[in-house]
Amino acid sequence: MTARSSLILNAYASELVEKDDRTIAAVHGLERALPGLRLKSEVTEARKLAMLPQRDEWLATAAARREFPLVCNGDESFPVMISGLMTPAAQSPARQPLLDVQAELPLVPTVLTVAANVIEAVADGVRAFWGHATPEGAALDITYQTAPTREGPPSPRRGLPALKRFEHIRSPEIPYYLGWLNYWSAAAAQAIGFPDPTRDAELLARARRTATGGWVVQLTEAPLDLDNPAHLDALMRAYERFPEIGGRAAP
Repeated sequence: MTARSSLILNAYASELVEKDDRTIAAVHGLERALPGLRLKSEVTEARKLAMLPQRDEWLATAAARREFPLVCNGDESFPVMISGLMTPAAQSPARQPLLDVQAELPLVPTVLTVAANVIEAVADGVRAFWGHATPEGAALDITYQTAPTREGPPSPRRGLPALKRFEHIRSPEIPYYLGWLNYWSAAAAQAIGFPDPTRDAELLARARRTATGGWVVQLTEAPLDLDNPAHLDALMRAYERFPEIGGRAAP
C-alpha cells in the first residue's frame, strides 16, 4: 500500500461469539458509507492480494473461529482496509474480552466528506461501546497518553493528560481516549455524562445521534491537527470536560 496519510478508525465492542454476524455488518456498513467501495480481497501469508468471490461466507467462517481477518479493496491508489483483533480479558476493562475493529482509509476529501458516516456505520455494525476516527498524525500523539508503559511513566506529548491502561479502566463503556470523530454508544454517553445542553453546546453543534441511540461527536471542523493550537486547545478542553475518559476521574 502507499505511504499517503491515513484516517485511522478503531471501534471497541464485545468479543466475537459463535455465528456472529457483526464482522459482515461492519464490512457492509463501510461499503455503504463510501459509495463505490468494494472490499473484495484478502492479503495472503505470502503478502499477495487474493480475490474473495464468497467474501461474506469467508468472513462468517472466520467469525466462528472468533477472528476478523483483514479485507481490503486491493487498490493501491486508494487503499481501504478493515480487520479486527481480540483483546484478552487480562488486558481489557472489567476483565471483559473485547473486539478491537481497525480500519484505515486515505486522508482525502472523498473520505473526509463521509467520515462521520463511516465511523457510524462500522461502529453500529459491530455494536461498539465506543470508537473514533482520527488522522494518523494526531492518532500517534494520542497513543503516547496511555499510562503506564512498560518502559516506565507515561510521556504524553504536547501537554496532553496521561491516561490509564485499558485494563485499569472500570468499564468497557468508558472511552480510553478522544479522537477527531468520536463514536459514543448510548451507554458510553451516559457513562461520561454527555450531553449536557449547557456545557456541551459547542460539541452538540458538531454532533448527531445514531440510529442505535448513540452519538457521533466531531471535535473540530477540520480534521484534527495537533500542530494547530486551536485544535490542541479543543482536545484539551474536551479532556477537561470528560474526566471519565481514560480513567482519570476520582473513584
